[in-house]
Amino acid sequence: MSQQAERFRDPRNALTTLRTRLVMAGVFVGAIIALSLSVAFSWNVGPEGGAGGGPPKLSAAAVEAFQSPPGTCLTWSNPDAADARRVPCTEPHLFEVTSIVDIGAQYPAGVPSPSLDQWQEISRSRCTVDVKPYLGRTLDPYGRLSMNLLRPTPAQWEDGDRQLRCGLQWAGPGGKLQPTTGPAKEQNQSAVWEPGTCLALLNNSFGDPIDCAQPHSYEIIATLDLKSKFKEGYPSQEQQNTWLDTECSTVAQDYTGNADLAAKKVTLGWDVREQESWDAGSTLVNCKAAAVLPDNKGLAPITGSLKVGNGEAPPSDGGPASPPPSSSAPKTGG
Repeated sequence: MSQQAERFRDPRNALTTLRTRLVMAGVFVGAIIALSLSVAFSWNVGPEGGAGGGPPKLSAAAVEAFQSPPGTCLTWSNPDAADARRVPCTEPHLFEVTSIVDIGAQYPAGVPSPSLDQWQEISRSRCTVDVKPYLGRTLDPYGRLSMNLLRPTPAQWEDGDRQLRCGLQWAGPGGKLQPTTGPAKEQNQSAVWEPGTCLALLNNSFGDPIDCAQPHSYEIIATLDLKSKFKEGYPSQEQQNTWLDTECSTVAQDYTGNADLAAKKVTLGWDVREQESWDAGSTLVNCKAAAVLPDNKGLAPITGSLKVGNGEAPPSDGGPASPPPSSSAPKTGG
């Protein structure tokens, strides 16, 4: 594999970091994102909030949302999720309830609330056990969907509330929840983005979707299905790289109008899939374009879209000229 193929983070490390971030989101950060600090994981509160800085008033729909049974999909717009509501899973949503768990036997009245590490373990041990029966297949450990855990607020915990709701969400690499459409069991779990999506630059790596007019890391140029080529079973990552080298170069010519990417100091990359993802049915991968820092230790900013007709992206800040698109590609997921 060429040096250019190693210019991005090792895929295992990248995926481990992302998966750790998703687990954290499910039991702590995601609590803030999902249902706010004041009403987080509260499904037994009334519609009237407290005065003097107490919990915000919740609509009847929000109260109903916090009492949802498995199979319910939820969405919200406000940062504090005070407008949380149930929606049909065929509509865009942020969370799908998969099971209800009561941990009262392990944490009786008077016992302190679990620590962050304990919440993580509860999420792993109590939520993941029911996800395969719920989905009817294995959850892709490297896929777009991850488990989240809706838990009581400190006040509710003090009142003896020990009921949790496990569910599935799509948390982007920057931590922001992304809407999904359709029941989870019908969704393709492949960690891919729509072509034309640009991902923010985050600590020399990639984050959540951002306007391509803003400095960004990757621009997604195509989605390919490995199974269209490899019909007999899981292909090695070397086989994936060899095929994607050619295929991504071809689609890049169409996407950019045969632009000279090397002159723009931009090079091609793509995802590869692990055996576990393939077994879970995740065979889609993204072709993507990025620039590299001069020391090859991260991604450099690109501004503007490479798509023909959308304007041209200038060379990245200080990035070295890239080889032609036929070079080997990084294996990081995006």
